[in-house]
Amino acid sequence: MANIITRRDTLMLGASAAAAVALSGGAGAQIQRANVNPPSWPIESGASLRMLRPVRFVQPDEEVFRANCARFTQQTGVQVRVDFVGWEDITQQTAVTANTGAGPDVIIGFNESPHIYVDKLVDLTDVAEYLGARYGGWLAMAQRYGKRHGTNNWIGIPFGASGGPLVWRKSAVNELGFQAPPDDHAGFLDLSKKLKAANKPSGFALGNAVGDGNGFANWLVWSHNGFLVDPDGNVAINSPETIAALEYLKELYATFIPGTIAWGDISNNRAYAAQELWLTANGVSLYFALKNDPATAPIAADTEHSLLPKGKAAASPMAGLTLNAMTFRHSRYPNAAKALIAFLMEAEQYDPWLQANLGYWSQPLAAYAASPVWQSDPKVAIFRDVMRSDYWIGYKGPISQASAAANADYIMVQMCAAVASGQSTPQQAAREAERRAQRFFRAR
Repeated sequence: MANIITRRDTLMLGASAAAAVALSGGAGAQIQRANVNPPSWPIESGASLRMLRPVRFVQPDEEVFRANCARFTQQTGVQVRVDFVGWEDITQQTAVTANTGAGPDVIIGFNESPHIYVDKLVDLTDVAEYLGARYGGWLAMAQRYGKRHGTNNWIGIPFGASGGPLVWRKSAVNELGFQAPPDDHAGFLDLSKKLKAANKPSGFALGNAVGDGNGFANWLVWSHNGFLVDPDGNVAINSPETIAALEYLKELYATFIPGTIAWGDISNNRAYAAQELWLTANGVSLYFALKNDPATAPIAADTEHSLLPKGKAAASPMAGLTLNAMTFRHSRYPNAAKALIAFLMEAEQYDPWLQANLGYWSQPLAAYAASPVWQSDPKVAIFRDVMRSDYWIGYKGPISQASAAANADYIMVQMCAAVASGQSTPQQAAREAERRAQRFFRAR
């Protein structure tokens, strides 16, 4: 879906998003910021911009985003076209843009996208340093995804990340003698066994699910201190830690609701809403879908969120799905593109957008932790610190085209599924994951 935003559209867009923008409590006035002047980005004569980004999670996301772009047009005269595309399409369209050297000036992609096309991108260090100095600094995950590996040069500007903590029914967990799901592997397994015995089972995706499948598999291995690749980029998945994680999975999987081997990203949402499932992992979208439907509002009232068990790790291991903006060198208007990105991250624009998303996206800059969205509902507050995590897709290795390819090939997920289904022993599955990963990392 494409929208051309001009000065003429500004009033209409502002009106359509008025309710969402009003959530800001003064258009970002509550956000503390330093008195830092932005770099000079002389906007090119006759500049116009085209942006590509993932489709909205909630309608106000798009409305506020469009209104913010319209405000940029009003202040600068630069027309902005925004194309909202499906999540499954954004990666493919980014590849086409990079390979043809034509298309959008700015793309907001996912996770490691800038690291795949680094040689075709405009350096954004000046934008990142300005925003970091003005808004309390960039959080850990934002720095990991924004900076080119091994440097302080920024090739992406993270807009936010969506986390996937535990989602669970308080009544079921409490009646079994637990205040909350335990933080250790043994305790978590004990709870899962008791939930199954009570006919209120848990369940986690083990199918090729972009968010939920990768999220569960990564948590399983990372919480046992395993990892796919070491810091030098060497494949390290076939390790005692991984074997221990897969042995644990065999016991944990036996407690799951049937069918999780084939689950996609929507499967656990449906099972949880149907009260077939009482503990899973998901973004805030599940909670709000339940809360906003009178038929399922009682389930939402009984729903809680908590971090995934940290197990043997120092902290709960979770890598959020990150929105990451990049500007392509083929753009005729790189200064205008930089100015737009910076403008969208300023409090007057960013905080209303953050609130409009109801906590689905968590901020990359420290100052936005003060956004009223994190006080709007106690059950949403856990999502505030998603980007403080020290984990990322491809942990512990460098973010690269190889790590992106390995993630897209579902190496971790399929390793876990092979063990859960009984098709492979933990040792066999780890060796196969090692073999598959080496195809990508040998070519780096």
